[in-house]
Amino acid sequence: MNSPILVVIIGCEVGFWVMVFAGMCLRYLLHLRTISTIVLAAVPVLDALLLAAVALDIHQGSTVETVHRLAGVYLGVTVAFGHSVVTWADGWFAHRFADGPAPARGPKKGQAAFRREVRAFGQWMCAATISGITVVGLAQTVADPEQASALYGVFPTLGVITVLWLLTGPVWALFDIGERKPRKISDPA
Repeated sequence: MNSPILVVIIGCEVGFWVMVFAGMCLRYLLHLRTISTIVLAAVPVLDALLLAAVALDIHQGSTVETVHRLAGVYLGVTVAFGHSVVTWADGWFAHRFADGPAPARGPKKGQAAFRREVRAFGQWMCAATISGITVVGLAQTVADPEQASALYGVFPTLGVITVLWLLTGPVWALFDIGERKPRKISDPA
């Protein structure tokens, strides 16, 4: 795997966390809310850079490898989950540096846990859709037929991830949906 796309993906991931951390520091440590908002709003630029790098690499005739398909999945995940990660970081920073309330821990069992799992699965479905649209877009615009065929290899991977997520997320939480009440020990009279 000699593709420079792996370096771009790693750079985008590092860049994402640097921008989130910088945005939070600007907001809570330096009290520069407007600049913080601008920095956080610029995070999708990293996704655009990744997409442009993949498109350019494919257009220049590179052999499509796993890393090219991974870039599509990464792009979908960052778009679908990026906002919730920033919201989580904001809650944590607000608590730690601005006397905000402690971030609530997610429920482990019951209907609230099931709803959380369904919501997360919905985000994954959004990520998978974005990944699929990205791959099809690249296949139709910059890839030759052989490259397009290799790009479409992402769909079985997306299918496997979707089934695993469904089973280990919402379906698993469904088994714990009933609120358990402690059993009463009867008094021997």
